[in-house]
Amino acid sequence: MNRILTTAALAFLPVAAVAQEAAEAVEVAPTFDEIGPYLMTTLLFLIGGFLVFWMAAGFAMLEAGLVRSKNVTMQLMKNIALFSIAAVMYWLIGFNLMYPGDGWIVSGWVGTLFAPTALEPVGLSAGAASLDYASVASDFFFQLMFCATTASIVSGTLAERIKLWPFLFFVVILTGFIYPIEASWQWGGGWLSEIGFSDFAGSTLVHAAGGFAALAGAIVLGPRIGKYRDGRTNPMPGSNLALATLGTFILWLGWFGFNGGSQLAAGTVGDITDVGRIFANTNAAAAGGAIAALILTQVMYKKPDLTMVLNGALAGLVSITAEPLMPTLGGATLIGAIGGVIVVLAVPMLDRMKIDDVVGAIPVHLFAGIWGTLAVPLSNDGTSFVTQFIGVAAVGIFVFVVSMIVWLILKAAGGIRVSEEAEITGLDVAELGMEAYPEFSKA
Repeated sequence: MNRILTTAALAFLPVAAVAQEAAEAVEVAPTFDEIGPYLMTTLLFLIGGFLVFWMAAGFAMLEAGLVRSKNVTMQLMKNIALFSIAAVMYWLIGFNLMYPGDGWIVSGWVGTLFAPTALEPVGLSAGAASLDYASVASDFFFQLMFCATTASIVSGTLAERIKLWPFLFFVVILTGFIYPIEASWQWGGGWLSEIGFSDFAGSTLVHAAGGFAALAGAIVLGPRIGKYRDGRTNPMPGSNLALATLGTFILWLGWFGFNGGSQLAAGTVGDITDVGRIFANTNAAAAGGAIAALILTQVMYKKPDLTMVLNGALAGLVSITAEPLMPTLGGATLIGAIGGVIVVLAVPMLDRMKIDDVVGAIPVHLFAGIWGTLAVPLSNDGTSFVTQFIGVAAVGIFVFVVSMIVWLILKAAGGIRVSEEAEITGLDVAELGMEAYPEFSKA
């Protein structure tokens, strides 16, 4: 009997050893509570990032629809080129300049220069990952989309009369240096962050910044031929309002990633609930902006204006971007509605100043962006009107002045405007030698 028990015990020893090793392996493996926030936040950045990427298509379609048919190919070329340039410049310089960590050159003001982004190694283990946030790759991908959006804003304003290569050179400076520096002041832990400035997803840091750069360019470039003549503003209707409407809906969709992803966390019930709240408020603000523009154009012009309604929706989106989390649905709708009103009133104001903004990007992104940023204290008691004003003024002065200097240098170096003949012919043929709608051209 003893021999049988001994034999059974010996036979069981390898099994017990394997079971013990498995138990030890289970004990050292991270639990979902440990890795869940990292996984969910990384996923939020990836989903939010490709939604914001889709906004590049929205800008392209919006601009293609609002320019005349002889300039459509040029706008499409500019949009795909500017996104590609932004991707390279943000990799080479922008990301680490915007998020320097402890590597500030001038503390709180200028971060690390010429430090290309490095991703995690292939097959990163949980033990080697920084589980308190998200993957570097997903963070870089998400933040890149904001950088490219800033450049897209400039494209539409300067349409129909700017040369391709000077514009693209400006995009290099904007995406590699101007945007990352001013954004680092807040999102990189710089001086604006320290004084209590708040801009949740970039009403000022992205949209107003792009608007200031566009305004500087429009002043240096001048208006299109025939836009302002004999003391009157001459309308120059776009080529395809169906494309413009499609572009607006694409931008509206992408904005859910723009604002929702800016929660920057999705690993808790509170975080993911807040993302849902941000989605709802973002949508409400867009609706408020569109309705306000619809009603106001009916009152002012006796007929509703589709282009104003499209830009009203976009202005509502820009307005809520500074604080999409804290307002109620009613508050978000009101914030967006005021953005819509701003657009309708600002477009003719710019015309009176003879500042030619082809697609209305300055009213949408600059004016509504300023409004949205200044409105943050209405729903977020952790901010103040003083610090919000300081932030808007600082970003505005920096971006406008530096952009103006760059535009003036480009103008002196080789010119930024096409010839009168090229402008009349259209940039598609003059600059690119191809047309978007060749079957409708004069033979």
